[in-house]
Amino acid sequence: MSPNTLALSPSRQNLWRLVLIRLLVLLAQSVSVLAAYLSGWFPLPWTPLLAALSVSALVSILTLLRLRFSWPVTSLEYALQLLFDMVVHSVLLYYSGGPTNPFVSYYLVPLTIAAATLPWFFTAVLAVVAVTSYSALLVWYQPLTAFEIPLGGGLINLHVIGMWLNFAMSAGLISLFVVRMADALRQHAERLAQRREQSARDAQLLGIASVAAGAAHELSTPLSTMSVLLKEISKDYSDPQLQEDMAVLQEQVRLCKDSLQHMVRSAESSRLQPEKSESADVWLRAMLERWQLMRPEAAWQLLPLQEGTPPVMRATPELGQAVLNLLNNAADACPDNIQISLQWDAQLLTLRIRDHGPGVPLHIAEQLGTAFVTTKGKKGFGLGLFLSQAAVERLGGSVRLFNQDGGGTLTEVQLPVAAGER
Repeated sequence: MSPNTLALSPSRQNLWRLVLIRLLVLLAQSVSVLAAYLSGWFPLPWTPLLAALSVSALVSILTLLRLRFSWPVTSLEYALQLLFDMVVHSVLLYYSGGPTNPFVSYYLVPLTIAAATLPWFFTAVLAVVAVTSYSALLVWYQPLTAFEIPLGGGLINLHVIGMWLNFAMSAGLISLFVVRMADALRQHAERLAQRREQSARDAQLLGIASVAAGAAHELSTPLSTMSVLLKEISKDYSDPQLQEDMAVLQEQVRLCKDSLQHMVRSAESSRLQPEKSESADVWLRAMLERWQLMRPEAAWQLLPLQEGTPPVMRATPELGQAVLNLLNNAADACPDNIQISLQWDAQLLTLRIRDHGPGVPLHIAEQLGTAFVTTKGKKGFGLGLFLSQAAVERLGGSVRLFNQDGGGTLTEVQLPVAAGER
């Protein structure tokens, strides 16, 4: 188990908080016992009280030492820690007035912690222990002689003051610590949900990659055959229009073969050198030059860059393919008047692609980015945006689509600026 995993473990974080609560309560109890001893108001059995407080302090120290090691904190261990707090509290109540002690309702604090952080079974067991202990204290306890003491010419009821202190302390502990304990569990559940979603997406990507590798291998042979046949046909016919069409077809076949070779080279480069740092404007212009060869019919313009030196970004082959997919989506929607802009600040790099197509249908807008969901009907496979999102998110970025008032779609890609480089 990695140190980061241990640090994020909700059970471990909550055990730290439980020990902190115990130490705060132990401090308050020690001050109360010391005040009673020095004032002489109550003749208490000091030896068993000090022994119980010492045991509580010792267990707290041992728990802190235990948390230095990489052992996982189980629900059983956490429940036993709460049970120990209840036992110590019962011992202290037995020697200090039992049910007449204003701090008897403190049983509710460990029960609240258990209800917020533990499974139902452990909470039920601790509730039974708390009710049983309280019931036993109704019969067996050492009573206190008096709660009213003279002060300033009048009487002060220490029981009322103690009830107020107990309420204030319990309310503070519940508000400050229990809420954070429950929040740690919620955050842990959210992280697990994100990991499950990422695992499902990785499984889809692995399946798509396997199919793509097989398709690339199978397509190389028919593409080579098509290239040979096109050359032979161009030799047999001298019609200028047909020769022009043959040249276009040969160029398209060559682009397909180059794309397959680029995919193989990119996979090898990704394995040997996963990413490199590159100036954002240089990287974008290289992508646009490559895309122009792929889609010569698309009419586009790169809007002027903002003033200042463009930031350095993390460039990977997967990111380049992701941007090409998004550019192709814009060209498929409407190949005319595609506007591309690049902006940045100290943290984020923002690439925007604006097309003037029909926009994103509202009934599938929330599903876009899921595998095999497409707006192109039978012409699309529903993988382009899915793969693009996966590639961008791996770099810590995001892809968002917005319908525009004047028609068309705005695709926004946000990427983090390379750390430490501008």
